[in-house]
Amino acid sequence: MKILHINSYYSTSPFYKNLFEKQIESGIDIDVFVPVAYTFKKREFDYGKYTLISKNHSKYHRVIFHLKHSKIYKDILERYNVEDYSLIHAHSLFSNGYIALKLKRKFGIPYIVAVRNTDINIFFKKIIYLRKLGLEILKEAEQIIFLSRTYKEQVIKRYVPENLKEEICNKISIIPNGIDKFWFDNQGGKKHILDKSLRLLYVGAVNKNKNIIATVRAISLLQQEGYHVKYSIVGKIEDKCIYNQIKNIPWINYISPMKKEELISIYRDNDIFVMPSIHETFGLVYAEAMSQGLPVIYTKEQGFDGQFKEGEVGYPVECKNYKSLAQKICGIVNDYDAITYNCLIKYNKFDWESISREYENIYNKILLI
Repeated sequence: MKILHINSYYSTSPFYKNLFEKQIESGIDIDVFVPVAYTFKKREFDYGKYTLISKNHSKYHRVIFHLKHSKIYKDILERYNVEDYSLIHAHSLFSNGYIALKLKRKFGIPYIVAVRNTDINIFFKKIIYLRKLGLEILKEAEQIIFLSRTYKEQVIKRYVPENLKEEICNKISIIPNGIDKFWFDNQGGKKHILDKSLRLLYVGAVNKNKNIIATVRAISLLQQEGYHVKYSIVGKIEDKCIYNQIKNIPWINYISPMKKEELISIYRDNDIFVMPSIHETFGLVYAEAMSQGLPVIYTKEQGFDGQFKEGEVGYPVECKNYKSLAQKICGIVNDYDAITYNCLIKYNKFDWESISREYENIYNKILLI
């Protein structure tokens, strides 16, 4: 078995290394092709000897889909003996999946493809002329991977015509991303909260998409109901306008980005993790929070929604509905002991070991090994 991964996101999302390393440990022969713009600056990170980060297009080519990807396709043909591979694993539908489709048509090599947040909320939703291409990539894939049931349902309902739904659905698997082994090695304990005293936490970038202001408004409602709330925000400031709105609020504690070894104490010092993002591919921080016993508030119909039953480890909310957000926080408080216990026993589904086995089973089934 020899797998060629096409993953343009690995350049900025190093968590993929967990999967690649597990596959190598299992004896799978892999190469990882990472197409990036000429201006890309490599991070101080060990991407692995199996990885090729290849500068092959201008950032301006991004506005013309076929021009950009013709350059990427030409580059991959020059870099690899493609016919040597058994299977191609494309880590996004449009950008990476298009290259996999062209390689299949030229060399007859099967591929599997993942569907990401950007595929749904940018390509399918906004770039209408590419929808037909997206359906072609889905039709010719041997297997289609969604991170959540919610994203699967959105794509099938909104973009797949009736005559193709059964064919597409029959080759879909739901496989989430995993979290670093560190969180399994340092699992937290069951938590308790004091009546009417709440410590809410958000970890991630301070920007418009993460919707921090909705949480602030929900907290104001809770305070009117007699709750004493402290809100900690940990992460990089990407939008100073949003930061300026919150920096002087006395019950908000802003903390600069931290390494996971330092962050673990922050998780343990708080009660509920709240991140009602506008768009979210998956949100690894939800799973990290669960590993420390924190119930989670996540966005309805985004990447994390559908991983668990409502109320099992937390609640989904409509991202801008801060009144509902306040109600869901109260719902967690009312059943806190059961929910924090569920978090500690159910976050195991995000173990890269088991996720890697799922992918290997898919590869074997396709290749009839």
